[in-house]
Amino acid sequence: MSSNPSNIDDLIRSHNPFAGHIVVRPPQIWAKSFPDVPSINAHASNAVLEAVTQVRQGQRQVVGITITAEKGLGKSQIISRIRHRLQAENGALFIYMSKYDNLNQIKYQFLQTVASSLRAFGSYQGVMQWQELAAALINEVRKWNYTPQQYISLFPSWLNKYSNKVVEHLTDCVLQIKPSINNPYIVKAILWTLSSAHAIYATHWLSGLELTQTQAEAMVLPNPKREDREAEALSTIRQILDITSSYRVPVICFDELDVADADDNGFTAAQVIANLTKDLYNNLERGVLLLAMYPETWRDQVKHLPQADAVIDRLVSEQRDRQPITLNYLNSDDVLAIVFYWLKEFYEENQLSPPNPLYPFDENKLRDLGKGKPTIRAVLKWCAEHFIIPEPVIPPKDGKLPPRPPKHLVEPSFEAELANIEENIDVLSEENNDVIADALWSAFFALKSHTLEGITISTIEEIQANSADKGYIHFKIVGKENQEVIKIGVAVLQQSGGRYQGAALKRLINYEKFDITRGCLVRSNKINSGAAGAKDCIKKLLKKGGEWVLLQSQDIKPLLAIRAVLDNCESYELSEEEILDFIRQKRLAIDNPLIREILSAPSGQEPENLLDEDMPVSIPQTVSDSVDNIELNI
Repeated sequence: MSSNPSNIDDLIRSHNPFAGHIVVRPPQIWAKSFPDVPSINAHASNAVLEAVTQVRQGQRQVVGITITAEKGLGKSQIISRIRHRLQAENGALFIYMSKYDNLNQIKYQFLQTVASSLRAFGSYQGVMQWQELAAALINEVRKWNYTPQQYISLFPSWLNKYSNKVVEHLTDCVLQIKPSINNPYIVKAILWTLSSAHAIYATHWLSGLELTQTQAEAMVLPNPKREDREAEALSTIRQILDITSSYRVPVICFDELDVADADDNGFTAAQVIANLTKDLYNNLERGVLLLAMYPETWRDQVKHLPQADAVIDRLVSEQRDRQPITLNYLNSDDVLAIVFYWLKEFYEENQLSPPNPLYPFDENKLRDLGKGKPTIRAVLKWCAEHFIIPEPVIPPKDGKLPPRPPKHLVEPSFEAELANIEENIDVLSEENNDVIADALWSAFFALKSHTLEGITISTIEEIQANSADKGYIHFKIVGKENQEVIKIGVAVLQQSGGRYQGAALKRLINYEKFDITRGCLVRSNKINSGAAGAKDCIKKLLKKGGEWVLLQSQDIKPLLAIRAVLDNCESYELSEEEILDFIRQKRLAIDNPLIREILSAPSGQEPENLLDEDMPVSIPQTVSDSVDNIELNI
C-alpha cells in the first residue's frame, strides 16, 4: 500500500467517504453495510442474537423484542449488524420491512415484504433464501444432503426428462410428511425457485401477485384474486413462515415505524404493525420479532392501543420489566472507534496507508466531540463536514485564482441514494409501482409553473376515486396547452397478470369518470398476447389520444434517488425547498427523457424496445456447484 502523502491528500480532496452516508438504507441492511463497531450498543444486538439461539435450541417458541432510541442513535445499524451476523451463521431466515405504503392492506404488503426478503441472498453465495428453503425441503423428504447450488444445477436436466412433473412429484413428497400444510401451491412455488428459468415467476407468485396465463399454466399455479388478497395474505404468510421455521428461525424486523401516516381507522404505522406483530406472535410456530422506533412512538402510540397490555406483552416478551431495550449515546471512545473503522475501510479500498489511523482528523477534537454524547448520525455528519485537506495555493499565470464551484448541499445525499439504487437490480419490479409513481410525482411537482413540451404545469393532483377504483391511476398532471386545460392521468403498470392489467387500463381510458383528458401508461414490458382484454384497452387508449410511455431504468434511477432524499430529508437535515432547488439546478426533471415523453404529444403507437415478460428470465447465480445427475424415478 502506498504511503505517499500527496496521493492521500489528493484522494481526500476528491472523495469524502462520510458525505451522504448518514442514513442507513435497505441495501445496507441486505448487502454491504457501513463499517460497524460491534461494541457499540452490543447489549441490543446480543439480546436479539441470544433470542435466535434460544428459539433454535427449543428453549423459546416466539420472542418479541422492541428497541427504542432517539433519531440517529443507530437503530438501523443494529438491524444491519444482526442481519450480517445471522447470514454468516447460517441459522436463520431474515425478513425486513421499512416501508408502509398502504396501511389499509398491511397484511398483503407484508406478504410482499416476506417474498422480497427471501429473494435476498442467504448464507450460500449467490443463492436466494427461497432456494435454501427449497433445498431443505427436498433434503428432508428424500433423505439427501445436497446444497442449493447442486439442486439448481440439476433442475434443467430434471425438467428436460420429467417436465413439470418433477415439481408435482416433489410437492406430493413434501405434503406426505407435512400434512399441516393446507396450501400445496406454496410448496410448489418454493420448489420452482430452484429452476433458474422459473425462479423469478415463482417468487412473483409467492408475493401474492398475478402471473400471465402462460406462466401460470406452465407452472400449474392458480392466479390469486385481487379482491381476496388482503384476506388471504395472513394465512399465506403463516404457511410460509411455518414451513421456513422447520429449517431456519425466521427473524422478522420492522424498522422506520415513526411515520405520521394512518389507516382509515386512524391507527398509525406503529400501531398497525404492533397489532400485526401480536397476530404473528400468537400464530407462529417459531420466530423472533424485532421492532425499532422512537421512545415517543412507543409512549404515545403503542401504549395507547386498545388492549395495549396484550400487545406490549408480546412486543417486549424478552424484557422482565416490560420495557423496550434502549440504545445509548456515544462517548469519546465510541467516536474514535467509529472514525477508525470508517477510515480503515476507506484507505484499504484505495490501497493507501495514512500517516495515522485517524488522518486527517485530530484525535483531541474527536474526543471533545464525544464528550457531548452525540448520536452516530451527528458524528458522521461532523466527519463529512471536516474531512478536508487545505488546497495548495498555486497562483496561475494571470495572477487570478478561478473560483471553485461549491457542491450543492443536497448533492452528497443524492449521490449516496443513487449508489444504493444502482445496487438494486430490480428497480423496474412491479413491487416498486408506487415507489416509481412517487418519484414521478416529485419530478412533476418540481416543474410546477414550468413549460415543457408545450404544456405549462399548474399542479399535480391525486385521483379522486372510490375504494374499488383506488390505486390504478396514480396521479394526474394538470396544466395548459395552447390555452386549453389538459389533465394527464398517469398509471405506472408493471404487473404481469392480464386481469390486473385489464382492470387498470379500463380505468385509464375512462376519462370522464376520473376527470382526465389524456391517459398515460408507464410500463417497461409488452402486454402478454393472451391478455385480450388488456390489449383491447391499449388500442382504445391510443385511439383516444392517450399514450404508452416506455419505462427504462436509466431514466427512473435518478428520480428514485432524489425521491429517497425527499423521504429522508429530516435525517439528512435538508429542507424540501433545498431538495427542489437541487432538482431544478441539476435539471433532473426538465431534462429527463421519461418526464418529457409523458408530457409530449402522443405518438399513437406502442413504444419500441419493450421487454417480453413471457421470455424465460433467470435469477443470476454466481456459484456453480455441479453434481452427477440424480434419478427421481417418477
